[in-house]
Amino acid sequence: MTKVVLIRHGETEWNLLGKYQGQTDIALTDKGREQAKLLAKHFPVKELHAVYSSDLSRAMETAGFVAEKFSLKVRPEPSFREMNFGEWEGLTHKEIATRWEEGLNNFITRPDILKVPNGENFQVLQKRAVKRLYELVEKHDGETVAITAHGGVLRTILAAALEMPLKNLWRLRLFNTAVSIVNYAETPVVECINDTKHLMLDNPTFTPNSVDIFQVRQ
Repeated sequence: MTKVVLIRHGETEWNLLGKYQGQTDIALTDKGREQAKLLAKHFPVKELHAVYSSDLSRAMETAGFVAEKFSLKVRPEPSFREMNFGEWEGLTHKEIATRWEEGLNNFITRPDILKVPNGENFQVLQKRAVKRLYELVEKHDGETVAITAHGGVLRTILAAALEMPLKNLWRLRLFNTAVSIVNYAETPVVECINDTKHLMLDNPTFTPNSVDIFQVRQ
């Protein structure tokens, strides 16, 4: 069995602005760094053998705090980059709605048939992420590894583990630095999803972000 700790990156400025980041390389905010520090301080497992991350800076920096705690190096993995949002990157929900109303409606209600102009779709995203995930699961048999990535990527990985159709992707919610754990053996077993208690152990008022671009409706 391989235990995989899936981590969403910390808060970014574009998270706050409601902009679709995709593969645009946006840095963490100060709060995002604090979230990552709290994650490392209260990490949910006692031992890690490797830390992998999307090679985008918001994920790499988040992973760096975790890796430092366990005296490991972050191994960048382009396969865990967020979905390429093409012409939507850098735009808000409302801005996209004015030009691609049908596409945005599919994003919300039928992500399984979404077509992003000059971008990827969720099938492509899931295929590249899950393929690399299973290569790492095989490589680290009997070990525990962390993977830091993005909301879209992690949802498709969890959907695959749960055998959930991509059309139901938004039934999974993931806050910044949320932890989800999956044990991979003959059948994947999901231990937890969207665990953010590390953010509140030292300060109950330090709550997870309530804004997630994938839950925006207006």
